[in-house]
Amino acid sequence: MPKHFYSKGEGNDGYIKNLEVLSFCGMDDSCGMFQMALYKTKEGRYLLYGAAFAAGPAGVGIMISDVTDPRKPVFIKKWLPFSIEEYPTTSIPKVQIADDKLIFALTSGGGPGALVGDREKVKSLQGIMIYSLKDDPENPEFLGYWDCGVPHSMGVHRFMYNGGDYVHLSAEAMEFEGLIYRIINISDPAHPVEEGRWWAPHQYVDGYPGRTVDHSAPHVPDFMDKGWLHGPPFVKDGKCYMGYCGDGLIILDVSDFKRPRALGQLKFMPAFSSHLAGARTHTALPLPGRDLCVVMNEGERFEFFEKGSIKEAQAMNNIHMVDVRDPAKPTLIAEFPYPEVPEDFPAPNFNTYALGCQGPFGPHNLHEPMDGKPWLEQRGDVVYDAYFHAGLRIYDVSDPFYIKEKAYFIPPNPTNRFFPFPGPHISSTEDVVVDDRGNIIIDALEDGFYILRKTYED
Repeated sequence: MPKHFYSKGEGNDGYIKNLEVLSFCGMDDSCGMFQMALYKTKEGRYLLYGAAFAAGPAGVGIMISDVTDPRKPVFIKKWLPFSIEEYPTTSIPKVQIADDKLIFALTSGGGPGALVGDREKVKSLQGIMIYSLKDDPENPEFLGYWDCGVPHSMGVHRFMYNGGDYVHLSAEAMEFEGLIYRIINISDPAHPVEEGRWWAPHQYVDGYPGRTVDHSAPHVPDFMDKGWLHGPPFVKDGKCYMGYCGDGLIILDVSDFKRPRALGQLKFMPAFSSHLAGARTHTALPLPGRDLCVVMNEGERFEFFEKGSIKEAQAMNNIHMVDVRDPAKPTLIAEFPYPEVPEDFPAPNFNTYALGCQGPFGPHNLHEPMDGKPWLEQRGDVVYDAYFHAGLRIYDVSDPFYIKEKAYFIPPNPTNRFFPFPGPHISSTEDVVVDDRGNIIIDALEDGFYILRKTYED
């Protein structure tokens, strides 16, 4: 008999320390979430919205679940807000909720799924869609659409919306290579307008004689080395903190949204960030109430690689603690520890787990406290990371120089297959959201979502 209610079969129980699994929801077993966003209704319901990063005949786009009772989550529905027949390459990677507004990003062919063929015959969406959750959160009301202006591109990827009139995007723009920072005014959501933008100087294609760029080209490893905004651009107290891929951490003065100005930069390559990993500098998260910023180099999913296929050494991808009290001189002060390997884990470490060679192991999304979302946990002394194949990791960062891992949960390996990946079929934790009640929600690639609670005292 399986050891736990959330097991995927005999011997496929996952690994857990200092946490309790309250529930598992497989949704309808035909879709998996990528980024999640939580919303608390005026009646006190907690609703979870997830972006699938995929579309198609199954109608996967946004998934909605009720997590008011963390022990009995209820899957409500999946919803694709556009016609996949009309926009066959368009998908939804990311989602944000604040001020009763649901906003999601749209991508239409850039990156690994770049469009091949006659682009002129294929319609695409690439920007953000804005919906209202105020009257009927299970059936959002369309308010408006903003297009980034670059057809068949990556469109919009990570972004921040903390309520109010402005959405902060990592987005394509025609005259630039890679995504830049674009600030969109949605005070009239039916007619969003760009308020300001910022880019790294080397991205400006029109500044170089004869230079061209293909916005729909695949994002190969060499492209990932370049400086472009992965994001989200995280705005706090008049400053913007950005994970800018090969350019590292960049901090801007955004006291005037019409003219963002560079303040400081801290690079992490080549010592950190492996050649086959994802965003070289992925997330820059300023901690609430502290002059500290958590910066993360993304790892990559081992499912993307055939067993034994990687022959070169991969640089370390890690989570860093950066002192930003002087934004002109961001300073690396500490490294997060290597994730603890369970005693009965089938590999001596996570770098070589299931691949038979060194993979581009590393972290992924962080829980992102925002003061415009009071239903989220807002602590600045705890960091939560969805660490791909190392599962959920929770860190005590009350002492920024002595960071301690407190708990972990590695989900069971999935039994569903939604994607034709060539590599090992192992669990991969994608995102984490923590509510104001202490419930920790994680989702896993080709799986549903889990709700957990700590079993230790903070």
